[in-house]
Amino acid sequence: MSDDWAARRGLSAILITVPELAAYTDRWRSVSRSTARPHVPLTELIPPHVTVLVPWVADPTDADEKRLRAALAKVGPFELSFPTAGQFPNGTAWLRPEPFDTVRSLLLSVFEAFPECPPYGGEFPEPHPHLTISSSTQGGPAVVAEAQAALAENAPPVVQLTEVGLWREGSDGVWRQFGAVPLGA
Repeated sequence: MSDDWAARRGLSAILITVPELAAYTDRWRSVSRSTARPHVPLTELIPPHVTVLVPWVADPTDADEKRLRAALAKVGPFELSFPTAGQFPNGTAWLRPEPFDTVRSLLLSVFEAFPECPPYGGEFPEPHPHLTISSSTQGGPAVVAEAQAALAENAPPVVQLTEVGLWREGSDGVWRQFGAVPLGA
């Protein structure tokens, strides 16, 4: 992944945030850094999350939120777990959200509603839903093996997903939530 799109500032995003997993994932995320923001650990930039869409519209309007609500209207709340770990070819280590097909369907509904916002700036037109635990520069087989062992010993908590969050990156590179859209509304 090139990170050219991520090097831009002031992006907005639609995220499935799971702060309930921070105690579980911080062991990896606290020592991992984004290639676009190498001076700050992931834990200080953004909470544990599954990206739905980034970059989203630059300045979301009420009409954009209405489009998002319509896209999520048929997706009701569901339990979300993270039972397995893996990695992308670039070394990024991740946890897989389950039910995977439900999460993927949610992403595809949002992509369809916002065709002007290709996921990851068009670099990955069909992204694989995941929760990053270690970036490409700190990830790799050792992190995945450690995560698989941790998952076998003590699984992270299951969370009830009821909404997606609307997030914006500040000028300091830290992401902050500015809204939420409920599922099934």
